Amino acid sequence: MPGREDSFRIAMNEGHSAAWDQKWDQAAAAYQKALAEFPENPKALTSLGLALYQLGQHEEALKKYKHAAQVSPDDPLPLEKVAHLSERLGNLKEAVQAAMQAAELFIQSKEIDKALENWLRVTQLDPDNITAHSRLALVHERLGHTQLAVSEYLAVASLCQQSGNADKAAEMVGRALRIMPNSAEAKQAKNLLKNGQMLPKPLRRKGGTVPLRMAQVRQLESPQPAETGLNPVAEARKKALNRMAEVLFELHGESGNSQPVQRSVQAFMRGTDPLSLKQSERAKVLLHLGQAIDAQSNNQDAQAAEELEKALEAGYKSSALYYNLGLLRATSNRLESALRYLQHAVKNNNYALGAHLVMAEILHQMGRLRESATEYMEALKLADSLVVPPEQADEIRQLYDPLIEAQTKKGSNEDLEKLCENIKALLLQPNWRSLIAEARQQLPQSGPGAPPMPLADVMTQTQSSQVIQSINKAHQLAQRGFLRSAVDELFDSLQYAPTYLPLHALIGDLLIQDGRREDAIAKYTVVTQAYIVRGESTQATNLLRRIIQVAPLDTTARARLIEQLVAQGHVDEALGEHIQLADINYRLADLNMARKTYMNALRFAQQAGANQSWSIQILQRMADIDMQHLDWRQALRLFEQIRTLQPGDVSVRKRLIDLNIRLNQHNQAVAELDSYMAYLENNGQRAEAIPFLENLVQDNPGQVILQRYLAREYSQAGRIAEAIAQLDALGESLLNSGDRAGASQAIETILAMNPPNLADYKKLLDKLRSADARL
Repeated sequence: MPGREDSFRIAMNEGHSAAWDQKWDQAAAAYQKALAEFPENPKALTSLGLALYQLGQHEEALKKYKHAAQVSPDDPLPLEKVAHLSERLGNLKEAVQAAMQAAELFIQSKEIDKALENWLRVTQLDPDNITAHSRLALVHERLGHTQLAVSEYLAVASLCQQSGNADKAAEMVGRALRIMPNSAEAKQAKNLLKNGQMLPKPLRRKGGTVPLRMAQVRQLESPQPAETGLNPVAEARKKALNRMAEVLFELHGESGNSQPVQRSVQAFMRGTDPLSLKQSERAKVLLHLGQAIDAQSNNQDAQAAEELEKALEAGYKSSALYYNLGLLRATSNRLESALRYLQHAVKNNNYALGAHLVMAEILHQMGRLRESATEYMEALKLADSLVVPPEQADEIRQLYDPLIEAQTKKGSNEDLEKLCENIKALLLQPNWRSLIAEARQQLPQSGPGAPPMPLADVMTQTQSSQVIQSINKAHQLAQRGFLRSAVDELFDSLQYAPTYLPLHALIGDLLIQDGRREDAIAKYTVVTQAYIVRGESTQATNLLRRIIQVAPLDTTARARLIEQLVAQGHVDEALGEHIQLADINYRLADLNMARKTYMNALRFAQQAGANQSWSIQILQRMADIDMQHLDWRQALRLFEQIRTLQPGDVSVRKRLIDLNIRLNQHNQAVAELDSYMAYLENNGQRAEAIPFLENLVQDNPGQVILQRYLAREYSQAGRIAEAIAQLDALGESLLNSGDRAGASQAIETILAMNPPNLADYKKLLDKLRSADARL
């Protein structure tokens, strides 16, 4: 059944709009809606492929581009994308095949440069591809690229010689000499053939080793045929290897580009952005990472670890590097070094579970049983939270804290040994997720409104279970309206786990329900500080949000929330809170503090590479404050920045011209006018010039610059009567200011338009000239 054209068109427009704003998740959702109407539409498929690529979902993007290539076999663009993504994912054979097909289609459509680009990609990935070298040689020869053609003919000659076809090799060398008789390389090749020596093999072009490293990573991470999945340690290793291979691409791509590259927000906040390194440091990191992957693919783990440490010394600090390095040092029995590296990796959610498990095993080997049990419990906490529904994940993690505290402090060595063995047996399995899910099914069911029971509760059997029972009882009392009794129940349970922070936070929740707002805020504040000291940023953030919800004007809590969001890399949320904080100061009439907060937000947005819409929004608010302070020069500088970021903003352009006129900077006002007129012309929006100038003239009466521009636009648009009226007003303004020469020039321009009252204007012009003659 055919899809609905109107729904398809609306979805595509929504996708294009979101893509323009770089909201790639929204763009992907819109394109998927479009494909639901017409699943074979090539434009929708390629648009979705681009959105998925921008979201980092390279394998899914590759599928969409392949589908587009199937439904549109004569279009080379999807095939070119297939080649690019296959190369990035390490599928070199598929990349070569797609690039060859794309090149042939490009050459058929006379897009010579694109064809050359794709054949060149093939020779980077497969230097022995004789077909690609042959195509490059022929096309370069026809285009007059003599030196390039010679190089390719000699590459073909070398490959022919290696395959045993000496006659064909001699023919290729002859072609090279025919188009460039004085070529030293061709002459040398001819002598080598004559003497029965081998020609040099084609060299891998610059950049060709990077996809090979990705292919090596794919081999390292590929599971054995008998495996049905990966245990957490192997999963984290796979992610770390992939991340390091991606860094190779990023570093290589940047090294050949002199233009500044925008840094990804996530990489900036993690402190792992390779592009933040200096050029010399990037070269060292690129070298050592590549050698590390080479060594690891050849099972030379000690050499791989040394290369990773050199990359670390060169300035590349990445959670992926720390995890892989820690794992390598653990396998070589350098346990202290392994612990040191893994303590960095554990901070990243991608590697935390694997890192906790490896650290637990290392500590166990070192005889540090209690520390080992703590790490195993931390690993179980993460694993358990990954299996429960997402809305219960935070709650289940909180319930582990008293269990961990009680077990590791009071458990006997025998109990701790058993605990370590149980968790290790549960988690270090390829099917660990299903094993945890099955184990959770054996737990007692929680009552309505009660938090889920952690799996560790049945594995530890300590007094911590009494805390969980108290929480369940408190929930039941609160639901029945007995809030004071619920609070008392929780206070009583503190004797079993006095440092269990979720218990304190729950007391704050009940205080809110009981109308004791100030007591609740005090409790939340203390608990928040404890979470910050512990380094549990997510929980601290959640509590700070609760404080702000209860007390929206609490600027101290909001400032601390911003600090936590910045530390976690939540750029958009942090910027939103920055603006909220500044708005509060603005409403409190503290304009200086509001502007200072906006300035901090702007600095953070620029450092984090946030979407430029944030910078525009912040700059506009700062400029408004400067206007209220009558600091027109500072406001002018801010509006100039906004104009650079958003050249089509009419209101900003108008502000710039107004401010320059107010500051008697008429040359700058003219420059701004010329700039905007050129922008409108270049973007096919010249018709917008007249209403823009009319508003300016209305807001700035008597400004001859604006009147002159408006008259010119009227004239060019064929609106002669209005042009004459404007020139008449211009002449009057000039006369009033004593500029008789300018007024005469205005009247001469009117006369050239042949106005209805031509005689009157001539009479006026003669009068002005007579007056000038008398002077």
